[in-house]
Amino acid sequence: MPTTDATTAAATAATAVRTGRLEAPGATLHYEVRGRGPLLVMMPGGSADAGIYDTLAAGLADRWTVVAFDPRGYSRSTLHGPAGEQLPGTHSEDIARLIELLSPDGAPAAVFGSSSSAIVALDLLSRRPGLVGRVVAHEPPLVELLPDPAAGRAVFAAVRESFLRDGVEAAMAAMAAGLAPEGGAGGGRHEVATGADEESRAATGPVEDGGATAPPEESGGASQAEAEAEAQNGAGAGAGAGAEVDAAAEAEAATVRRMMANLPVFLEHVLCSFSGHAPDLDALRAAAPKLVVGVGRDSRALLPAVAAERLAQRVGSATAEFPGGHVGLTEDPVAFGARLREVLLG
Repeated sequence: MPTTDATTAAATAATAVRTGRLEAPGATLHYEVRGRGPLLVMMPGGSADAGIYDTLAAGLADRWTVVAFDPRGYSRSTLHGPAGEQLPGTHSEDIARLIELLSPDGAPAAVFGSSSSAIVALDLLSRRPGLVGRVVAHEPPLVELLPDPAAGRAVFAAVRESFLRDGVEAAMAAMAAGLAPEGGAGGGRHEVATGADEESRAATGPVEDGGATAPPEESGGASQAEAEAEAQNGAGAGAGAGAEVDAAAEAEAATVRRMMANLPVFLEHVLCSFSGHAPDLDALRAAAPKLVVGVGRDSRALLPAVAAERLAQRVGSATAEFPGGHVGLTEDPVAFGARLREVLLG
């Protein structure tokens, strides 16, 4: 029977991050791998990169080889030339290359995408169905499937124009206004389609709470020498814990800085071309048994969830409700990860 130390070492090895670089036409992709088992590709949406999945990936690494990556043009995935308009098809080919590189024995992979990356996941399923065994597409904001596609296109076009004219803050305000339900109830920046604000808030939350330590326990009837020794040992342990907290805080802060730096690329070159993508509905109908469309429990009235449910109806796929809203994966990554595990294994 494995010892506690051996079990701990195995768990640590399972969640240890292995990084790599993949050359693709026009870009060099940064990716991160955890765990062992069938391949699961976690695709970041909005302006996020691989770091947004740190908690989710660690929680799923006991069952899957979990791959997260920075989309081309974001963070550590560098373009070979100037940034230009990005297309879902180009990004889905990047995922196909990652699967072909990393899938054990060439077995089909599971793929999860949220928001804009869910659109990429759908494109991959329609173009390369043999590469995937299960696709979970959480709230793809496909405006062409809305009751009034022109109105949806206008929302995102206005966001892009706001960015080009007045910058990121104005664009995010335009996003919040455009996506709020009538009367503003339940809308606002909490549920914007990029998820950038909420992802940043979720990533910085642990930093604000980190570093707090419990008071030392009473020494009871111990001698002065024992008490001093305990205090010294406790100080050493506290220093070690403090260093770990500092390192985690800096890693989280670095992730936030990268994601915020990606916003200009997202707003100018990704938002409109991805949301305006017309999926191949015939191909998705043929692959519907592999597809699960995710919808947030708290965001059903908002544009991405409405589009997602209409997609499921049009192609005959299963749907699954997830905790939280459009960015539920950052609101409660543990609960979201538990639900994702159920859907992947279902």
